[in-house]
Amino acid sequence: MAGGGRTSDGDLPVPGMGIVRPDGSSSPIPEATLARLPVYMRGLVEVADEGITTVSSRQLADLAGVNAAKVRKDLSHLGAHGKRGVGYDVDRLLAEIGGALGGSVKPVVIVGAGNLGRALSRYDGFVAGGFPVVAIVDSDRSLEGQEISGVSVTHVDRMDEVVVATGCRLGIVATPVHAAQEVVDRLVAAGLRSILNFAPVVVSVPPEVQLRKVDLATELQILGYYEHVRTSSEASEQAAG
Repeated sequence: MAGGGRTSDGDLPVPGMGIVRPDGSSSPIPEATLARLPVYMRGLVEVADEGITTVSSRQLADLAGVNAAKVRKDLSHLGAHGKRGVGYDVDRLLAEIGGALGGSVKPVVIVGAGNLGRALSRYDGFVAGGFPVVAIVDSDRSLEGQEISGVSVTHVDRMDEVVVATGCRLGIVATPVHAAQEVVDRLVAAGLRSILNFAPVVVSVPPEVQLRKVDLATELQILGYYEHVRTSSEASEQAAG
């Protein structure tokens, strides 16, 4: 992941992000914890749908694929502490995690109406997570006015206008490499301070902008490395045996 205005170490606190206490003070949340909070939230929604009102750290750990000690430590950053022998109140914990993650709906604009942009616009998880796609922008004038996943495509020259009109809070970059930096610059100029970049290129942003990078090819290369290690190890064991 690459970012602007944040730490690069996943175990370090993220500047400017934290829980505001009643006395006005704030406690920064480590980025690794931030990454796990949505996972806990999904698990809590599952148990809530089953009518379960309390959950233990061990149960939540099983749902999230981590250990119970990590769950307790993560939730302590929210000021959430379960009752010994009882666990955590599901509804309260959902509210606390939701509050930590921003709580309210944050409309999203996708820049790039190609295959990736179209696929992202159809992802139900965005709406479920409170990030509805309300605008799709592209530089191809032949696409202007076309509907993708119920959203009309707007030309990139009108990006400022559509961001203001739809109240977009986050931007997703799904453009070719050569267009990514210009698009990011336009999003920043339009007032967005949170950007998710799917283009496989490093882009620069001002310090006050939060930038996340998702490079699918890099993730596959990492998996390829582990696959190579696994098959090499198996081959060595067979040769030795």
